[in-house]
Amino acid sequence: MRIIAGEFRSVALASVGKGDAAAHLRPTADRVRESLFNVLMQYDVIPGARVLDLFAGTGALGLEALSRGSARATFVDDGRVAQGLITQNIRKLRVQDRTVLLRCDATRLPDPSDDPCTLIFLDPPYGKGLGEKALVATDDWIAPGALVVWEESSAMPPPAGYALLDRRKYGDTHVTLLSKSPV
Repeated sequence: MRIIAGEFRSVALASVGKGDAAAHLRPTADRVRESLFNVLMQYDVIPGARVLDLFAGTGALGLEALSRGSARATFVDDGRVAQGLITQNIRKLRVQDRTVLLRCDATRLPDPSDDPCTLIFLDPPYGKGLGEKALVATDDWIAPGALVVWEESSAMPPPAGYALLDRRKYGDTHVTLLSKSPV
């Protein structure tokens, strides 16, 4: 797994390896990430974005966004193995000054301490209904008009307060792009 483009292009990220069987880490494949970011470039949401990477795993999505010009990224994961991988990757890229790692459940975030986020990556464990719960729980973190990238095992209907922008399928992964409706 590596950064695809931008400032950190070709830098290899920390390997999941065998990891922890209980962690259920499922990093977004390089090819899927490359295709996804090509789509995001068309929406012009990456430069200067404030990224929220929920169920962050290795942090690859948020780090790719930083590499391509996002201003900052907040990573959220409650898994011990994932937290270690995110920390390693942040150090490897030397982006500690542009990142925050919240070691908590993505459905139970503290109140935000900064401006709302404009680009949200949502990659919950598949089929457990955690994506919509996380969107509801993080509402104060998400700016009106923000773009949400939701990865799941099937196409997801937009929850109340969100508009469907696009849907893509990459193998087993369905990506639903949403926009948070203005207040």
